[in-house]
Amino acid sequence: MMNSSLDLLNQSSTDSSNLSAPFCLLEIGYSQMFSTCLLEISIILLLTVLIISGNLVVIFVFHCAPLLSQHSTSAFIQTMAYADLLVGVSCLFPSLSLLNHLQGLDQKFTCQVFGYMVSVLKSISMVSLACVSVDRYIAITRPLTYASLVTPWRVRGCIVLIWLYSALVFLPSFLGWGKPGYHGDVVEWCAVEWRTRPAFTTFIVALLYAPAALTVCFTYANIFKICRQHTREINQNSPSTYPDKRYAMVLFRITSVFYILWLPYILYFLLESAGLYHHPAASFLTTWLAISNSFCNCFIYSLSNSAFRKGLKRLCSFFHSLNQQANLCAAP
Repeated sequence: MMNSSLDLLNQSSTDSSNLSAPFCLLEIGYSQMFSTCLLEISIILLLTVLIISGNLVVIFVFHCAPLLSQHSTSAFIQTMAYADLLVGVSCLFPSLSLLNHLQGLDQKFTCQVFGYMVSVLKSISMVSLACVSVDRYIAITRPLTYASLVTPWRVRGCIVLIWLYSALVFLPSFLGWGKPGYHGDVVEWCAVEWRTRPAFTTFIVALLYAPAALTVCFTYANIFKICRQHTREINQNSPSTYPDKRYAMVLFRITSVFYILWLPYILYFLLESAGLYHHPAASFLTTWLAISNSFCNCFIYSLSNSAFRKGLKRLCSFFHSLNQQANLCAAP
């Protein structure tokens, strides 16, 4: 009788320990000592730090380098930087969830809010890149009328529409239409209970992914066709006298990296919604690979844009001078 009661006690303690263990999508890297998914929390925390710090640098550099504001596209790039910064801040939610700091919150509500926020913010980046490609297309195809067509007020209005459109596209996820993405799947309810639906996935692809991708492909294909024609017509110094081509190349690199990092996520989203393939590890890896793009833009800018590098040096020298003044004030 005593042995049977001990067995029941051991079984109940084992069940309670299993219930208290966090939900790990990768199914590896669970630490009994820290009671968390070490591999997942390491990936998410690393990306969170890189995204927040990188986009803060981009925002500060844009304010320190007036040359970067000469193009109307700088408004769209700054919009992307602010959206990516908010993505980094929102990534604190899965980090705190894996560290067992959000146990008192309702899983369904918090996971829906987080999934909606990240989906909207990444949609802003995607639509902004499409607007950037249209802006460069107009600048190269209609250089004489560009200033009258792309005015500061129209650019601001376009940015407001980008935020409103992105917010509305994913709003039906709160009405039970389906799951907008896998960003909240570190919470068990998101991964197990909240399912994607083919109709809602088709809705998102038709209203967001497909139009943005087709716009980018059309505009940049025509931009590079025109650039090749110009380089044939003018002399060998054409790259230095044709700045729109160089700036278009920088923006094309940013757009290419964006779609390369997002392509696995979009493909998995389509396959999982159609019921053809489902794997928790694939959902985690493709999702956070896509989110890592929020850091890549500032890295590409620092390597490709000379005005951005000058602004970055100016920002570094400013902080260096502040540090020297602080040391002088602290000296006896």
